[in-house]
Amino acid sequence: MSEGTKSPQILLVDDDPNILKTLGLRLRASGYGVITAADGEAALQSAVTFLPDLIILDLNLPKRLGYSVSRMLKLDARTKKIPILMLTARSQGADIRLGALTGASAYITKPFDSQELLDTVKQLLEASTISTE
Repeated sequence: MSEGTKSPQILLVDDDPNILKTLGLRLRASGYGVITAADGEAALQSAVTFLPDLIILDLNLPKRLGYSVSRMLKLDARTKKIPILMLTARSQGADIRLGALTGASAYITKPFDSQELLDTVKQLLEASTISTE
């Protein structure tokens, strides 16, 4: 990266500490800055505080479900343009549709392929950069 260019910041939200650790390490190794949150309320607070470039959001969270977090982020002028990648064990069509309705830009089910996730992260960040230019 050229001097003065900061690495994209990703807010990683999951209640599973193993996912936070392993996926956080993988994202950092790929050149991203990572902020973590383990529940829905912390996710909302971190999103507003840090204004990340992308949010990876689990659905089954304590304190506030991922769908609710996504909907609230999309209603807030400060965070509404941040792309959201939902990463969850819920794989039913209704869950995927609800994810899209509440603001998800992409949806990946667990267990997931790390390379597929990294490719999706890259695509979402590139699309977000293009749309804000």
